[in-house]
Amino acid sequence: MKISLVNLFALFSLCSLSAQGSTDTTYTFRFVPQKDMFYVPWNGNDRELARLLECVENNRQDILGGTLPLYVDGWCNSLDSEKENLRMAAIRSNRVKSELIVRGGIKEECFITRNHASDGDFVIVRLTVPAPEASTVESEGLSKAEEERLAAERAEQERKAAEERRKAEEARRAAEKEEADRLAKEQVARQTEQPQEITATPLESQSSAPYHFALRANLLRWATLTPDLGLEWRVHPSWGILVNGSWTSWTWSDKDRRYALWEVAPEVRYYIGEKKAWYLGAMFKAGQFNYKFSETGKQGDLMGGGITAGYQLRLNKALDLDFNLGLGYLNADYEKYEVIDGVRVRRGNETKDWWGPINAGVTLVWKLF
Repeated sequence: MKISLVNLFALFSLCSLSAQGSTDTTYTFRFVPQKDMFYVPWNGNDRELARLLECVENNRQDILGGTLPLYVDGWCNSLDSEKENLRMAAIRSNRVKSELIVRGGIKEECFITRNHASDGDFVIVRLTVPAPEASTVESEGLSKAEEERLAAERAEQERKAAEERRKAEEARRAAEKEEADRLAKEQVARQTEQPQEITATPLESQSSAPYHFALRANLLRWATLTPDLGLEWRVHPSWGILVNGSWTSWTWSDKDRRYALWEVAPEVRYYIGEKKAWYLGAMFKAGQFNYKFSETGKQGDLMGGGITAGYQLRLNKALDLDFNLGLGYLNADYEKYEVIDGVRVRRGNETKDWWGPINAGVTLVWKLF
C-alpha cells in the first residue's frame, strides 16, 4: 500500500508537469531494505541514473545558476524507530547526491533535500523543467512586480534549501557522535568485564596483595615443636629476599634423650605472572643438630641448598598462606656418641650426602606494610 501511494505521487507529478509543458523530470532509485549502499546496476537504478544525468547535462546552466534546483526526497521505513529511519534516509539521499556530484559535475548547493521515515526504501529526485516556449512567453509578459515576486520566491527557496542542508548536516554529525559514544561505552564495558569476573570468584582468583615487609612462621616446623620465624623483603613486586631461622632444644628421660637443632635458610624468590602467586626460588641452608633417640646420638653440622617452588594463597588483606617445597643437596658431617654415667663417649665420625627434598613448609605470612 505504501509503494502504491508513492507511485501515484510520482504519476501525479508527471501529469502536472506534462500539463505545464514540462519534460519527464521525476527519477526513482531503489534501495535494499535496512541497507544504505546505492547499488547502481540493481533494480533499474542504472537506467534511472542515465536518464537523470542526461537531464542534468541539458539543464546544467540553470542548475548551477540556482534557478533550477534538484529536489531530493529520501525514504526509509524498514528500521525499528523513526530516528533510525530518518538517519538511513539521509544517508541514502547523500549517496545519490554524491553520484550526481561526481558524474554530473554539479554542487551540493544545487540540491533541496528532505528525508522521510515512511512509505518505503527509495530516493526520488525531481526537477521542474518548463518548456522553452512557455518560458520565453512568460518571461516576455512578466511585469516588474511579478519579476520581483518571482525573485523573492527564488530567494526564499534558496534560504529553505540552505536550512535543509544545515539540518541534514547537524543530523549527520549528531548520528556520528552518537555512534562514537556507543562504541566508546562498549569498549569501556569490555575493559571492565574482566576485573568483574576476577573479583566474582573467591580466594583462588585473588592475587597476593603487594607488600614490602612480612613476618613468616612455618606451621609445619611449629607442629614438630621447632619454633620457626622469618622475614621477607619484597624489593620488587616480582622479587623477594627471605631469611628463615629455626631453633629448638628438648631433653627427656633424665636427659638421656635429646632433640636439638638450629638452622638458618636465606632464599631469593621470583614471583611469576600477573597475580604474583606462584614463585620459584634459590635457597641456602646451614645449621647444627644434636639428635639422640636411642643409645647412640648424632651431633654435627649440616649445609646445602637447592631450588624452591610454591604458591602463596591470599587469606585476607593482612595474611597469606605459603605452600612451598625445596629440592636440592644437603651434607651432614657429624660424630656419634654414647652417654655413660652422664659422660659423652665419642664413637666415631660420619659424613652423609643427601639429594632430594631439603625443605617443606606451610607458612603463615603476616604482611606488615
